[in-house]
Amino acid sequence: MSNIPADLKYANSHEWVREDGNDVVVVGISDFAQEKLGDVVFVELPEEGAEVTAGDPVAVVESVKAASDIYSPVSGTIVEVNSSLEDAPEQVNEDAYENGWFFKVKMTDQGELGDLMDADSYADQCAED
Repeated sequence: MSNIPADLKYANSHEWVREDGNDVVVVGISDFAQEKLGDVVFVELPEEGAEVTAGDPVAVVESVKAASDIYSPVSGTIVEVNSSLEDAPEQVNEDAYENGWFFKVKMTDQGELGDLMDADSYADQCAED
C-alpha cells in the first residue's frame, strides 16, 4: 500500500499539497502516482512567477513508462520550483513527500484547499484506481 500522509491534501489527479505558511503551499505527486509511473527520468518544472489556475497542467514528469502532466491543485503564482529535480529526478521516486516536491504556489484563494481530499478519501480513490 502506498504511503498517504494524513497531514496533506490530495487532488484527484494525484498531486499532494502541504501548507507552508503565508498562503503558500508545496505541491508534489503522491507515492501512489510515482509507483504507477515507475522510474522518473526527467521533470519539466514551471517558471517562477507564472500565474496558475487550479486544474491547469503546469509541469511534466517523464518516467521509463510514460510522460504525465502535473496539475496545479490551487490557483496562484509559482513562487519557487525544486530545481534539484532537474539534475536528480529520481528524488520523486525516492522521497515523493520531502525532497521530491515540484513547486510552491502562493494561493489567491485559500478556499480551494477545501476542494481537495483528505488522506482517507484519497486512499479510497487509490484503491479504486
